[in-house]
Amino acid sequence: MINLKKKISILALHLGYGGVEKAIISLANSLAKTKKYDIEIVSIYKLYEKPVFEINEDVKVTYLLSSLLIPNRKEWTEALHNLKLISLGKESLKSLKILYKKRKCMVDYIKKSKADVIISTRIFLNELLSEYGNDNTIKIGWEHNHYHSNMKYATDVIRSAKNLDYFVLVSKELKKYYSKRMRQYKCKCIYIPNAIEYIPKTKSPLTGEHLISVGRLAPEKGYLDLLKIYLDLKNKKCHWHLDIVGDGEEREKLEEFIRINKLEKDVTLHGFKNSYEIEKLMKKASIYVMTSYTESFGIVLLEAMSNGLPCIAFDSAEGAKEVITSGYDGYLIKHRNFKAMEKKILDLIKDVDTRKKLGKNGRCKVKGYLSDNICTYWEKIIERK
Repeated sequence: MINLKKKISILALHLGYGGVEKAIISLANSLAKTKKYDIEIVSIYKLYEKPVFEINEDVKVTYLLSSLLIPNRKEWTEALHNLKLISLGKESLKSLKILYKKRKCMVDYIKKSKADVIISTRIFLNELLSEYGNDNTIKIGWEHNHYHSNMKYATDVIRSAKNLDYFVLVSKELKKYYSKRMRQYKCKCIYIPNAIEYIPKTKSPLTGEHLISVGRLAPEKGYLDLLKIYLDLKNKKCHWHLDIVGDGEEREKLEEFIRINKLEKDVTLHGFKNSYEIEKLMKKASIYVMTSYTESFGIVLLEAMSNGLPCIAFDSAEGAKEVITSGYDGYLIKHRNFKAMEKKILDLIKDVDTRKKLGKNGRCKVKGYLSDNICTYWEKIIERK
């Protein structure tokens, strides 16, 4: 029997923890649910035995490199830091081998691919898809990062995407920015926001004395700022607990701040948690706080809203401005003003009625971001409608 379904391949660096990876799997799941397409996620690295985020059984996952060939930045850095020259030499050679294999395996896949549609999710994947993609394949770039005034990054993005058929941006601001600068190229810029797969049947009662924040423990996420804000709140007799969910390179620095300021009983670093565990923690919380310096799209804000939480974020996180309507479902704090954020948090702590009003509005808003709704925009590109 001839299979008339279109084949769609989504190119990924890995399928571990991260916002991009979550978005990739969410899109694959949504497209698979339509039963119209054969979906394959092609991942260069196999970091874990299976993808971190739950994946539809109809989605095929292909890893291009063995689990033995994964990035060794941590080992290389440790060898350099400890001046272990022999280990440094070995790790340097291994790193070069991995970089070579990383490119070659993806080039080989793209050249041989029979996919009707290929979606790339990073700059270097855009470049390879542009250069080696079949002429009959619809080539789509999908940008998840905000250039955040980094003109070199923005220029690299444009260069990588200019020869693709479509370039999907997750925020209206990014769509406007790149459309203006890519007019002379054949590539068409399209706005499609990220999505959430479902809205929980139950929500937080907003009576739990917990603040929560979820994300990678990296400098751009501003978690050290969050701890400083929380310390000031505690000094103002705020006794609410702070839950931080996620892991990353700044964990030791955050642990040190917590220890020095004797916050061990007040702050919990939960590490990575699956979606079910995060949902449980959100239902215990009453306010979601984001202190990111930059965000392309605040999908975690949608998840918080879906659990009925009012959200507070600095407007430096561009994606937060895309999601939060200040005063309606949360608050945007200008100029990374710590005192202003502390005041809003304290105001919400004291006012359960406002918490419930904002939470109700947010939970209503996220219906428009459900994956089934967002998937229809992707289908229009895939079908060239």
